[in-house]
Amino acid sequence: MTKLLPTSTAGSLPKPVWLAEPEKLWSPWKLDGDELAEGRRDALRLSLADQQRAGIDIVSDGEQTRQHFVTTFIEHLGGVDFVNRETVRIRNRYDASVPTVVGAVTREKPVFVDDARFLRAQTDQPIKWALPGPMTMVDTLYDAHYGSREKLAWEFATALNQEARELQDAGVDIIQFDEPSFNVFFDEVNDWGVAALERAIEGLTCETAVHVCYGYGIKANTDWKATLGAEWRQYEAIFPKIQASDIDIVSLECHNSHVPIDLIELIRGKKVMVGAIDVASNTVETPEEVADTLRRALQFVDADKLYPSTNCGMAPLPRTVARGKLAALGAGAALLRSELSA
Repeated sequence: MTKLLPTSTAGSLPKPVWLAEPEKLWSPWKLDGDELAEGRRDALRLSLADQQRAGIDIVSDGEQTRQHFVTTFIEHLGGVDFVNRETVRIRNRYDASVPTVVGAVTREKPVFVDDARFLRAQTDQPIKWALPGPMTMVDTLYDAHYGSREKLAWEFATALNQEARELQDAGVDIIQFDEPSFNVFFDEVNDWGVAALERAIEGLTCETAVHVCYGYGIKANTDWKATLGAEWRQYEAIFPKIQASDIDIVSLECHNSHVPIDLIELIRGKKVMVGAIDVASNTVETPEEVADTLRRALQFVDADKLYPSTNCGMAPLPRTVARGKLAALGAGAALLRSELSA
């Protein structure tokens, strides 16, 4: 990107009420068959239009064609049983019924590549595509085959790399890997998590990003945040390893959080997607609030490496709220952009 402070979203945007039940994760589709395929693409167009109207520079699909940011990718893989499910603790925070790994994991066909081609055909803007990271995939299912989180992560990394290469060929400019698990399992991140992530980006020439946040604005996450104290220093444990990695962009949570802004110094040299929109509140930020968050970040990241963004995905929010927050992000970045150019 040559534009100063190019804006983007971290991930999901709310789905239309006619496509899936609103304000809910893992929401079942209201359509099926050909109607579902057409409906998802219509929703993608609407999501793109919302981003463009708000002045978002790096656009995405808003994750309109998937039920969930992790399991939709997993359900297309061989070796995973979605019928015989188990209940597991997700990121040591909440219980969920998840699929079971019953054999060798294989990627038998592309998952999001056709959707990415469709998005590419709708716009000349840079596009970003989100994939689940290997560690977060491991943490979102039950393993009855490998008996090792690390071994399973490496298998997932291979499948993700195959998908990422085809997404790149489909015209995706930035491929982002969502790794909320990086904020929980610090030893694993440093022992093998970042290495597995680098396996997932192997051979890519497009830009790559890792998104590490404190989760969607759902009760399990907000309850967890309430236990973290006055300062959230989780990033401190993982940023040095990420800074030394081949990942180009680091996406993190800043606005309305207790993350000390100076921790961004630990990833000096990387491009940083600074989360300036709180996804755990229905209150729409003002452009001035967005600009202030970005302004504080500028002490620790050069302006040409700062990418204003949202803290996380906005799927659980009302669509009107999400639209307002997108507009605030675009306007706040424009405000700071004009200050810097002056």
